[in-house]
Amino acid sequence: MKSLKDILFGVSITAVSGSTSVMVNSICFDSRIVSADDVFIAIKGTITDGHKYIDKAISLGAKTIVCELMPEVLEEGVTYVAVDNGNKALAIMASNFYDNPSKNLKLVGVTGTNGKTTISSLLYQLFKKAGFKVGLISTIKIMVDDTMYKTSHTTPDALTINHHLKLMNDVGVEFCFMEVSSHGIHQKRTEGLVFEGAIFTNLSHDHLDYHKTFAEYRDTKKSLFDKLSKKAFVLTNIDDKNGLVMLQNTKARKYTYALKTYADYKAQILENQFNGQLLKIDGNEVWSKLIGDFNAYNMLAIYGTAQLLGLEKLEILRLLSELENVDGRFQYFISKERITAIVDYAHTPDALKNVLDTINSLRTGNENVITVVGCGGDRDKTKRPVMGHIASDMSTTVIFTSDNPRTENPEEILKEIEAGVEAQNVRKTLTIENRAQAIKTACQLANSNDIILIAGKGHETYQEINGVRAHFDDYETVQSLLKDLNK
Repeated sequence: MKSLKDILFGVSITAVSGSTSVMVNSICFDSRIVSADDVFIAIKGTITDGHKYIDKAISLGAKTIVCELMPEVLEEGVTYVAVDNGNKALAIMASNFYDNPSKNLKLVGVTGTNGKTTISSLLYQLFKKAGFKVGLISTIKIMVDDTMYKTSHTTPDALTINHHLKLMNDVGVEFCFMEVSSHGIHQKRTEGLVFEGAIFTNLSHDHLDYHKTFAEYRDTKKSLFDKLSKKAFVLTNIDDKNGLVMLQNTKARKYTYALKTYADYKAQILENQFNGQLLKIDGNEVWSKLIGDFNAYNMLAIYGTAQLLGLEKLEILRLLSELENVDGRFQYFISKERITAIVDYAHTPDALKNVLDTINSLRTGNENVITVVGCGGDRDKTKRPVMGHIASDMSTTVIFTSDNPRTENPEEILKEIEAGVEAQNVRKTLTIENRAQAIKTACQLANSNDIILIAGKGHETYQEINGVRAHFDDYETVQSLLKDLNK
């Protein structure tokens, strides 16, 4: 147990009723799991307001309530603490409760629209190969050295983050690589964390359902860098027009990477094939198993970060050549009929264009590119017609299908995607709502040497329809179908 006074250190408090000397068992922001002597933090969420559940939390044994608005009636024997921002208070209190675990390792945040999972996961992979104890907090999973934990958000809630960072402390983890989403930054989940450095990948159309404007989305990302200390480093992609924006106002040491312009870390693509690419990084040639311009940027970010964290240049280059693809990120196989199937998480216009650019650059021109793609429900609607335009313009055939419709009508989502298809491309499109049937149709249409791209869900092993998640794995599905067709 810890003193309430200690875990409130650094929190912006506007009022207190009761004693802050009480001992605290745990911190909760979900009233359903409150137990005796817990602190309940009332969070104003996007769906519900935690202030409605204060009485329930007290009935279950909470002895301290942290809230933005004091209740009209205060229970005797309960301490109430009013704060400026519940989310920020939660993050700082979580960090204090777990003894500020981010201070005891080198934490590197990765942010941007695309590339976060690949860069953070491959940094984890590289440092493990280099012999270090390493942590990872990503969209796909949380790794505490060799132990895996499941995660449901790109950037988990502050309690989950600090709990796992503490587990990392307990087993002697030296480095941790963490995806930092715009939602996570905006909801203050990273407050109280001490970053050794942060990486900016790129910025393109996404999450405008949440942030409303591109400027707000950009500035949310930028705030991560604004808060870094002068001891930290920033590594930014200056081929992206927003790369230099991220360096404005930061106190951190500034470094850049690029393929097209002068930068601290520079690379050139010498050769590109389906089984990998040959890169020249800072004058040294290195073979990477990951292909495409977007992965060249990822490799360069990893190379620069590893150097900034103290690894030796030639050792980094050797390790880069050993890195394996991340699940659902240009994950491919070739069937016995010589049909290439690629599964990729590309769920933004820019990511879809990058993947199709890569595929088309590797074609001889005789192969067909059959793309299966959809858009998620309850998310940014403005990107749907753009995705439809890109897919139909850059593929031989495109099949529009359901992604995760969530609570939206799948037919309406598909109509919004189809709206982006130009007249000359209409004949290239099919619409099949059922995702399994859409993938099956793509397999039936494919001939030897053709390429099937299944985009949007990547590593996800479920499909969410009307709030219900059922098992569905794009890679598993296409592998099985192509094997059956071969038989």
